[in-house]
Amino acid sequence: MENTLHTLQLTQKQLIQSEKMASLGELTAGIAHEIQNPLNFVNNFSEVNTELIDEMNHEIDKGNLPEVKSIAKDIQENQNKITEHGKRADVIVKGMLQHSRSSSGVKEPTNINALADEYLRLAYHGLRAKDKSFNATMKTNYDPSIGLVNVLPQDIGRVILNLITNAFYAVSEKAKMISQTPYPLEGGPDYQPTVTIMTKHQLPLPGGRGSDGANGFVEISVSDNGPGIPAHILDKIFQPFFTTKPTGQGTGLGLSLSYDIVKSHGGEIKVTTKEGEGTEFIIQLPAS
Repeated sequence: MENTLHTLQLTQKQLIQSEKMASLGELTAGIAHEIQNPLNFVNNFSEVNTELIDEMNHEIDKGNLPEVKSIAKDIQENQNKITEHGKRADVIVKGMLQHSRSSSGVKEPTNINALADEYLRLAYHGLRAKDKSFNATMKTNYDPSIGLVNVLPQDIGRVILNLITNAFYAVSEKAKMISQTPYPLEGGPDYQPTVTIMTKHQLPLPGGRGSDGANGFVEISVSDNGPGIPAHILDKIFQPFFTTKPTGQGTGLGLSLSYDIVKSHGGEIKVTTKEGEGTEFIIQLPAS
């Protein structure tokens, strides 16, 4: 009995790690795209500074102090830009490492808006790297009153990434369906794939703590205008290993793990959908 339980626990850990690595793989292309931009700036400004230093030395030999000061100012401005974009690259790398490592189990004050925005860009660029023909409109509406929320950032980040990746997959599939069928679907030939991320601080219900907690809760909404989820499978989407994706494209663990992570934070994850029109997932987390 103990051996069987140990085997099940080991298998569960291996499956969870497998899902984490799968989601990390989805991020890789997006991270490569995101990090290339600041690195290009660093390289370009470094090359310009090298040329400016040569020019400044030439002006020093001529004793042209005003021009030397002007060039020195340009070098300083370029150096500030190198530092700025270097820090941006550092943030991206640290985010990748945070996503890949195991959770420390310690909650920390986290900027939910920044977390959602970061994963939105990475998920989009990751999909674009796989399919250059894919385009989508990204809409955001972040509530600045949320402040910092005590969560396990790498775990909540995985949940947000999973929902955003699923949303992009959904609108991508709908775009393909519209292009391949002679029958008009919702949106028709003018269909514009759109994924929307919203956050909101919901205040507690009057008269006590209730299920909303003393400080209310934070909502993170991920919605798309994809094909929607068929009614007959709606109650299965959070079940382990259930996936609507073709073989090899989904483990069926993403939403199941997302559900468990949100529940472990004392929160809820809900879904509303309408076939042919789209789906919205809403995460509710206790506000700090």
